[in-house]
Amino acid sequence: MLAVGEVIPDFVMTDADGGPIERADLAGRWTLWFWFPKSNTPGCTAQATGLRDQAEAFADLDCQIIGASFDPTWMLRTFRDEHSLPFILVSDDTREVAVSVGAAADEDAPTPRRIAYLIDADLIVRVVYIVDNPEFFAEGVLDDLDEFT
Repeated sequence: MLAVGEVIPDFVMTDADGGPIERADLAGRWTLWFWFPKSNTPGCTAQATGLRDQAEAFADLDCQIIGASFDPTWMLRTFRDEHSLPFILVSDDTREVAVSVGAAADEDAPTPRRIAYLIDADLIVRVVYIVDNPEFFAEGVLDDLDEFT
């Protein structure tokens, strides 16, 4: 996993609409970059909708939210649309980015670990989360973000 104080590595992934998302897109504001195992499963849905319900609070703190998984883009698009998720979802179908940031042990991993990084405007990791309770994840991140801003 990335460590607090580490700069996130270069990457390019594909968003739910087929466009590229890269490291530079995270610069200039706070970012919550969360990894989730599988779209439309109970824990992932609870985590994503919890973040959705707090999206305005994140925006008030100038923090964008980006969710990442190994799901294909069509599945991410369906997940986003079915649950009215107002944030970017990206696919790491090669698993290369997940391995580079510790969300997967290797490229044979079936799903990513449920982890997240709170990243500052300079692309430095400020908090590392190992998510045990996805339903209440958003509130904890907002508490941390509030301390930094």
